[in-house]
Amino acid sequence: MPLLVTPPDFPPARGYANGLVATGRTLFIAGQIAWDKDARIVSPDFATQFLQALDNVLAVVRAAGGGSEQIAKLLVFVTDLEAYRGATRTIGEGWRARMGGHYPAMSLVKVAGLLEPGALVEIEGVAMLAEAR
Repeated sequence: MPLLVTPPDFPPARGYANGLVATGRTLFIAGQIAWDKDARIVSPDFATQFLQALDNVLAVVRAAGGGSEQIAKLLVFVTDLEAYRGATRTIGEGWRARMGGHYPAMSLVKVAGLLEPGALVEIEGVAMLAEAR
């Protein structure tokens, strides 16, 4: 389990960690969008796309032998900040269902567009997995 780092004079983090210290094997997760197994965007709905992209990140972590608690860093790209803000309640509920109370270090950046047509969200990450035995 990573050690959370928050400087004493920082305000409390909201939905992310300011920093974490972790050990183990490093897994770099490429940007994941809201694709299903047939490489189709699952929905035009922002929250649905966000949560599918997160599910895809988690699938990569699980395939490497880890779980949500091993995710150390996420970088989220969104095409519409207002859509993100409007979906935070649904995203928060879905986050807790998938991640529990684990909040990695995280950044969210608005971008003009993403490579795949119809993609509204892309999430990339870094996970720290247990040492191989």
